Amino acid sequence: MSDISNSQSDTTEAERFAEAFSQLREQVSRVIVGQEQVVDELVIAIAARGHAILVGVPGLAKTLLVSTLSRTLDLGFRRIQFTPDLMPGDITGAEVLHTDAATGERSFRFVKGPVFTNLLLADEINRTPPKTQAALLEAMQERQVSAGGETLPLPNPFFVLATQNPIEQEGTYPLPEAALDRFLFLIRVEYPSVDEEAEILRRTTGSEEAEVKSVINAEQLIGLQKLVRRVPVADPVLKYAVTLARRTRPNEEEAPAFIRQWITWGAGPRASQNMMLAAKAHALLRGRFHVATEDINAVAPAVLRHRILTNFAAQAEGITADDVIARLIKETEAHPSALDGERATGIGS
Repeated sequence: MSDISNSQSDTTEAERFAEAFSQLREQVSRVIVGQEQVVDELVIAIAARGHAILVGVPGLAKTLLVSTLSRTLDLGFRRIQFTPDLMPGDITGAEVLHTDAATGERSFRFVKGPVFTNLLLADEINRTPPKTQAALLEAMQERQVSAGGETLPLPNPFFVLATQNPIEQEGTYPLPEAALDRFLFLIRVEYPSVDEEAEILRRTTGSEEAEVKSVINAEQLIGLQKLVRRVPVADPVLKYAVTLARRTRPNEEEAPAFIRQWITWGAGPRASQNMMLAAKAHALLRGRFHVATEDINAVAPAVLRHRILTNFAAQAEGITADDVIARLIKETEAHPSALDGERATGIGS
């Protein structure tokens, strides 16, 4: 009887989760036209307690999307415009000399930087030198800042949404692969369709301004993030995620021939971890309290595209990381060792 009760409770929680984020997406759509997949992937990253980087050419409303999302979340929000002269202290904070007005006594005090917030927008993260990038990436990984011999925890929840322009390379400092690996998702922002672009003009060249309401606060979000961790995963689905990540590595025995031909190195264990967390959030967003291989396949491109490196042979043939991932998913689904001879559908399906 208790198992039935728990199952009903889990289903109810999953439905509430889906409803909460459905309201969030609806609020974002009042300002942002189209980009449904981008919004979904951002929501999944937040629900999975991960960071995301948005890559797209200028003018695709990447910054507006993040700022609008912040308005739907009742959280602290700060934006940093990354520039070549930005210093680590401009992000994390710095010690300043303070003089007591009453006693005249001088002492150093740490003034917190903009990283001490819930949602941090790192705009054009590739425009600042590696030293400054490293300061942010350390905060992302450890969720704390060390200063003046003290360790200061960052607020909870805390996540970074970064933007990057892929076409301008002059005066930029591309993030190294080890740094990109800290991001749960790399989200590609594409051009809008004809109808979407026409709607953008209608909305942005008129006199009306859309109102956005906050629908989730910090306490609710933390609860939803904990719920993601509790989603069960059947062993065949777990094995499928592991196999998918391992088959990106050209030196692994199970790597297919096209991976050996086109990939210099593949995804590490963090890819498997992130794929599983994102798949759990993806399932919950659809009201299910179990993970299926369809959830793994849905999040795999955003998890893997910045964790595999194509070689010159692939580039010469016009093969992108997304092309490789699409083929890998198709072949892995049919790979007997990935699913023990049958399609995994997860618990409770």
